[in-house]
Amino acid sequence: MGVSYMVRGSSEAECQRELDRLCAALGAVATTTPMRASGDGWMARAVKAKAPAGGEGLVER
Repeated sequence: MGVSYMVRGSSEAECQRELDRLCAALGAVATTTPMRASGDGWMARAVKAKAPAGGEGLVER
């Protein structure tokens, strides 16, 4: 299992915005869209993008 990231926000829009920022900054790929978290708020997840064997571009999982 590789590295994964979780984003939490107080609203769906905030969670999506921060998920987009995280993916852009770290070259990650979202694995879930924002969903209601247990308790207050919203959460989403991302993983590191996997580079293809040839090393060109990024491939989503």
